Amino acid sequence: MSPSKRYLSATPVHQLRGSKMTGLKRLFAVLLTISILSIPAVGMSSGPGYENADGDPTVKYGCNCHNNGAASTRAVVMVTGVPVMYELGASYDMTIKVADSLTLSGGDGNTQGGFLMTSDGIGIFSWSDDEEIRAAEDAPLDISHSDTDSDGIWEITWTAPTEDLGPVHFWVAGNSVNGDGAPGDEDWWNILTFTINAPGTIESSDSGATLETRTVSVGDYETLFIVEESEAQREAERQEALSHRVFTQGNLFFWTSLTALLIGALVQREILERRYDDGPEFLAMELAYPQAIRRGLMGIGSFWLAIRWASSETQIYFPPPAVVKEGTKMTDLTDFLIGSAFLASALFAYGVYRTILAARKDPDVKDRL
Repeated sequence: MSPSKRYLSATPVHQLRGSKMTGLKRLFAVLLTISILSIPAVGMSSGPGYENADGDPTVKYGCNCHNNGAASTRAVVMVTGVPVMYELGASYDMTIKVADSLTLSGGDGNTQGGFLMTSDGIGIFSWSDDEEIRAAEDAPLDISHSDTDSDGIWEITWTAPTEDLGPVHFWVAGNSVNGDGAPGDEDWWNILTFTINAPGTIESSDSGATLETRTVSVGDYETLFIVEESEAQREAERQEALSHRVFTQGNLFFWTSLTALLIGALVQREILERRYDDGPEFLAMELAYPQAIRRGLMGIGSFWLAIRWASSETQIYFPPPAVVKEGTKMTDLTDFLIGSAFLASALFAYGVYRTILAARKDPDVKDRL
């Protein structure tokens, strides 16, 4: 009897190879899907690319990944510090702000933003190291956010060219996102365009227009210009107006009462002196003349100053506007100083009258001695 033989069953080699290839294909498909899904989140968090899905510049035509590719007035894009006309080689500090109009009006909207800015390669952009800004992808002369910013505010400096290259046109694409890491219908974007005039196009005598900067913006009109005040804001303004009125009226009553008491005291003294045949002490002529002249001149000066202040349209503030920073709270002293000047002139005139009375009085024995 021939010995029995054992056979090991084996899978054909071509089947093993087919199974391995199928696994690799599935793994590749999974990795490709994950990569595609992660590209928008990674790419947009560090700034959009130079071109959108249609092959157009993103900064001029917008992106395709947010809000189904449509611009929205919900995204407010604003740049402050923009000069009307640039000077050759001059540097201008600008502030870029991107925000959700609903958030600006006090609602619950998006709180993170990003931007992409270009001047078509004219001039140089610079920024401090603490700003989350970088050179734009595939456009080293443009700038973009390096990470989404929680307040949507970036400080930059634009240095004008050293030669006249004509008007400079700027584009700023800004997006306000909800921060979920993926593009969606609740992410808004908008584009702001503005122009800085070339040197010499505006005369310096045009009301100082060449020295001024401006704020340019695009977005929801009601949010930018006619935002309705909240009840708390209205109450705060009412309380401030009430306190200002109480302060003003309190000052008015105080100084009016003080003036009335002063004049009343002088009138009472005159009445009592006449009743008891009393009066000012004797004053020699050699002393009376200088005193009367001095008081008279001071009275005339005070009256002239009061008339000048009363006829002038310029208000008198303290501290003076010329020595304080813009926005410092100042007090209007115009009415107070005018009233004080008139009162001082009246008191000096009364002093001349008292000097005359003292000079006319008959000297006593002690005065002769």
